[in-house]
Amino acid sequence: MKQSPAFALALSVLALSAFSAQSQEFDIVISNGRVMDPETLYDGVANVGIKEGRIAKISKQPLSGTSEIDATGHVVAPGFIDTHFHWQAPLGYALGLRDGLTSSMDIEEGCAGTVIAKWYEMRKDVTQANYGCASSHEQARAMAIDGFDNEDVLVMGPAAALETRKDSGWSLGKADFDSGNEILRIIDKGLQDGALGIGSTVGYMRDGVTTREMFEVQKVGARYGRHTAVHTRFTPDDSVHENLGAQEIIANALALGAPATINHYNNPGWRLAHEIIQRLQEQGHNIWGEIYPYAAGSTALNAVFIQPENWVERLGHKFEDTLQDPITGNFYTEATYEEGVKSEPTKEILLWKMPAEDTIKWLTLKGATMASDAMFAEPLFGPWNTPFDELSNTHPRVAGARSISLRLGRENDIPLMQLLSILSYNAAKHLGDTGLKAMQERGRVQEGMIADIVVFDPATVTDNATYEQGTIPSTGFKAVIVNGTVTVQDDDLLEVFAGQPIRFEPESKPRFELVSEEAWNLKFSTGMPDVAPGIPPKGGN
Repeated sequence: MKQSPAFALALSVLALSAFSAQSQEFDIVISNGRVMDPETLYDGVANVGIKEGRIAKISKQPLSGTSEIDATGHVVAPGFIDTHFHWQAPLGYALGLRDGLTSSMDIEEGCAGTVIAKWYEMRKDVTQANYGCASSHEQARAMAIDGFDNEDVLVMGPAAALETRKDSGWSLGKADFDSGNEILRIIDKGLQDGALGIGSTVGYMRDGVTTREMFEVQKVGARYGRHTAVHTRFTPDDSVHENLGAQEIIANALALGAPATINHYNNPGWRLAHEIIQRLQEQGHNIWGEIYPYAAGSTALNAVFIQPENWVERLGHKFEDTLQDPITGNFYTEATYEEGVKSEPTKEILLWKMPAEDTIKWLTLKGATMASDAMFAEPLFGPWNTPFDELSNTHPRVAGARSISLRLGRENDIPLMQLLSILSYNAAKHLGDTGLKAMQERGRVQEGMIADIVVFDPATVTDNATYEQGTIPSTGFKAVIVNGTVTVQDDDLLEVFAGQPIRFEPESKPRFELVSEEAWNLKFSTGMPDVAPGIPPKGGN
């Protein structure tokens, strides 16, 4: 039977396409892995070709590359994204990478807005994971109220809190119009210079930050279309106050038409918090929340919410079974707590606050992100290849948050696609929807996307960090690829520095607007006599 010219041409095109897929030389080929993409829900054995830092081809046909990773029996997934990773330093990135983390950001504590540009510049070409930071509400308050101006400390980013928190104005001081506008101006400067959004730890400042100030802070972010991520006003607390704190931020966000993140809502009242967030997402609002799968949190010893009058007297906890020193393993008494606050007020402690069985439930939540809230260890800014057994102890979520999610999912039959969504895609989706291009191109295994990829054994990948030894790296990763560069190979971290900045393009002008009572009166009243044009004061002409 004679073939038509059109049919013959179609066959030729198909043959040429198949030949091209097989003969093209890629930089890296990941062969025979179970490729999983949480956005499209693609799930099948395929080969992935990487070229010039991007996913160039996904094919059932064999591909040829300069180097090959045999992923037989392994999952090929988007690199994990953590938006709440405080240890923004070589050793923090190193532990995260060994746990599949390709993009490490701090959107809660953040960095002082005045040094955002310098913070990013210091990491250029010397960082192993992708990196990003928010403009910090807390550190702006330390500058405006306490007068903290040591730039060498501020440029430490989230770790600057270890010094700025030694004073009290940032936490307890109430801002007047002058200091309040300075706080907002500093935050705005960070956004102008490309910060991811605003990070607010209002839960540590609940006695100083008024509801008006919190609204004005979120308004700064709204002008840029960026989200405010918040450790809410009453976290940790009881279920009523936890949700009141979340509702404050959500109400502000809805009024302003702005995105928002409710940080670590894996606390009392989490079911209601999740339902509110889920319903708003279904209505199209870019509001999301994060969890981490651990029963204990970690915080500073002088945190306002663990003062005895709140933690013991009001909430009914005991220091003896909730406040633990991660170094000694000893629990505090009220006496040792008082001594510690005087001698080492910003010392990290473990805070036991939730039932262990809830950790598995949180991993099933739709639309949530897993964000580790990774804390620091010493040496804080040690070299990336410092042996992990030489580090001081810290919460295991630094080294194991992603792998414990995979292990608990495996042990409790949580769908793997769900886990990959909360470990990667969900964060990329929400941040991408704020206009952040770097996240629109990550969190997915699709042709054309940036090649941030993890290759792991789903049957053996596991966390090894414990509360007793919190810096033991995870295992089970065949490869962790950052921007097309293999950075972890067979659980070993390589001496490569492929990390790229996750940030917005800096802008030439600020968007800051002065807050004043007069401006408010003009906008929100029909005319108050002392400020409205055309209405003279009583007795005037």
